[in-house]
Amino acid sequence: MKRIIYAFCTAAVLLGAGACSKDFYDINENPNAPTEQSISADLIFPRALHATAARMVTSYGDYGGWVGYWTRSGTYGPSTEPESYNITNGFKAEEWSGWYDILTDYNTMEKKAAATGQTFYEGIAKIMKVVGFMYLVDQYNNVPYSKAFDLSGNILPAYDKGSDIYADLLKQVDAGRTLIAGATMDANTNIAKADIMFAGDQVKWRKLANTIHLKLLLRLSQVSTFNPAPEIAKIKTDGSGFIAAGQSANVQPGYAIDNGKQNPFWNSWKKLYTGSEANQYWRANNYVLGKFRTNNDIRYQYFFSAAATPLNGNTYYGYNYGEVIPNTDPKAANSSDVSGPGLARTATQAQWFLTSVESLFLQAEAIQRGWLTGDAQTAYANAVTESFVWLGVTNATATATAYLAQSLPIVNWGAAVTPADKINLIIMQKYLALVGVNNFEAFTDYRRLGVPTDLPLSLAPSRGSNKVPVRLLYPQAEYNYNAVNAKAEGDISAQTSKVFWNK
Repeated sequence: MKRIIYAFCTAAVLLGAGACSKDFYDINENPNAPTEQSISADLIFPRALHATAARMVTSYGDYGGWVGYWTRSGTYGPSTEPESYNITNGFKAEEWSGWYDILTDYNTMEKKAAATGQTFYEGIAKIMKVVGFMYLVDQYNNVPYSKAFDLSGNILPAYDKGSDIYADLLKQVDAGRTLIAGATMDANTNIAKADIMFAGDQVKWRKLANTIHLKLLLRLSQVSTFNPAPEIAKIKTDGSGFIAAGQSANVQPGYAIDNGKQNPFWNSWKKLYTGSEANQYWRANNYVLGKFRTNNDIRYQYFFSAAATPLNGNTYYGYNYGEVIPNTDPKAANSSDVSGPGLARTATQAQWFLTSVESLFLQAEAIQRGWLTGDAQTAYANAVTESFVWLGVTNATATATAYLAQSLPIVNWGAAVTPADKINLIIMQKYLALVGVNNFEAFTDYRRLGVPTDLPLSLAPSRGSNKVPVRLLYPQAEYNYNAVNAKAEGDISAQTSKVFWNK
């Protein structure tokens, strides 16, 4: 258990108590392990990287429900809070503690690396802190940032504005990239082994940094005063490009079929190490299932699994989000789980962190907006094709080509007349490509651009007039232990208090 005390939970509450999954990758599992004062960057890094990837693929089932990807199976009764959209301060409170837990590790890694001249580790820590704080701002808007880790001087830190944090994140990702580019491998102890994603490949880390940089910029696309040109120039100056086709950033610490050691996605949504089913709750949502089926898109058979016990020939069966499901309706075993063969291949597979699919869609949007050079239609087609390839669709390229050749509005580039239409088309296809892969990104794009434009609202009788939430509420622990600063943020509404970039 961590012995770093986090300010927001008071000096009496240990960071991460009950908030984070403990397994053999946690640096604090062994009470005889080194203390924070003696631990080195190479020991922190692999554990923190695994924890980051795991959180990104296991923590956002509810967002998958809100955006029409996933929904509750017939085996379970209503989940009133998320399905009514009437969320409380307790809803997903682990997002706050979980991300700050991980960020504390990266902050320690950064300090240790800087003190020992290990600039590769230092640059990586900066980039990974950018990811964590991006996720926090994207969910809470204003959060502690500039004094977040100054426990001696700011035991109860004030909140920084989300816009100010983003402005600094752009500086930090650039600084991290520069440190990596100038790093000497030999000066960074065990970097090839400790780096369980790129094995110490500096160019790959710079590509990842550029891709994260671009993602930050696209988050700001609807902010009227934002000018991306200076930041795009920095990416171009680096010269290493972005994550390309076949270059997904995947984490592999040595996953094994054992308790707490399996691939995180597999362990959460497919099977436990005992062989029993890991998840019977989340199942295919009829909204996205219908989008695939009515548009000759085979990918649903890769995102979702065939029902274990089909009824009436319904091999792929889904439900509607928030609906009241009669006891006579099909149960979990009669419906499609969310860990199809394109996502859950084996218990020991590498865990994706940022896929080539998402990267190509980010680039396609940037090209269409005129931020990057290139042909937007080609970039769009390449992104869609990469989705088929990444999923392992049979004859992927040919199947994708046939799909793209259709005249259907959901896929046909020519059917999108205006520049705005083309952006919406790119984002809709990005939405279809990230089912279960990145529920968080789909939730962010829906808030940012309103795509899908026809997303149905929850059918829960308790929903009333509520819409899909635009943010999370601060956890109750903040009002208990950091009350002055939390209350200074004013009255927060999950329905109307938007994240600063959500225009």
